[in-house]
Amino acid sequence: MARYFIELAYNGAAYNGWQRQPNAPSVQETLEKGLSMLLGAPHEIVGAGRTDTGVHAAFAVAHLDTQVDPGRVLAPEFVYHLNCVLPKDIAVRRIYAVPDDRHARFDARRREYKYYITTVKDPFATGTAWQITQPLDVDAMQTAAVSLMRYEDFTSFAKLHSDNRTNICTIYGANWQTEGSRLIFTIAADRFLRGMVRAIVGTLVDVGRGKMTPPQFCTIIESRARAEASAQAPAHGLFLTDVQY
Repeated sequence: MARYFIELAYNGAAYNGWQRQPNAPSVQETLEKGLSMLLGAPHEIVGAGRTDTGVHAAFAVAHLDTQVDPGRVLAPEFVYHLNCVLPKDIAVRRIYAVPDDRHARFDARRREYKYYITTVKDPFATGTAWQITQPLDVDAMQTAAVSLMRYEDFTSFAKLHSDNRTNICTIYGANWQTEGSRLIFTIAADRFLRGMVRAIVGTLVDVGRGKMTPPQFCTIIESRARAEASAQAPAHGLFLTDVQY
């Protein structure tokens, strides 16, 4: 038995998230079906994280265990054939061997997400950015975003009734960037709670709308109450963009 890391990207619009679901399409199940077809036997994979329904990934990682000959799995044409059997919204970038004890999820030390907002009606951003045409105070949003790094308990941004063992996270960076008519929020942490990034973005946008101040944003974090934060930002603007080990 040998272990391999799979690097991939996907458009999550057609899927109920990464994780395999009993009665709904998932990225994990779709990739497993493609692998099983090529490898000639059922195979399961483990992802670095679980993106929610409709969330995309520009860069994701999963690991695969198989007894199939390494020469076959690592052959350049294997990735080519795998992409041929996968739907157009999932693309495998590369597959490489790793030590047997390397784990795609538990060994990940840093994960990064980007959230995209378009400030104009943009037909090319449909499905990949949240359209907000009203003015936003980006400076206030940036001030609030930077304050995230002062905290470690993010219960206020955790989806209710989730199975998190802890709501403690270490945030390494959080900032807004303006590129023409786009606003890009980048956040990196050792781990993220279910729905956390979208809840943070939704609340930061309310700061930008003038519904709350940056100090009030901090008060929401300190309350450790999900009801105090804003509604989640739409899923289609969110991308997993990096996983580091």
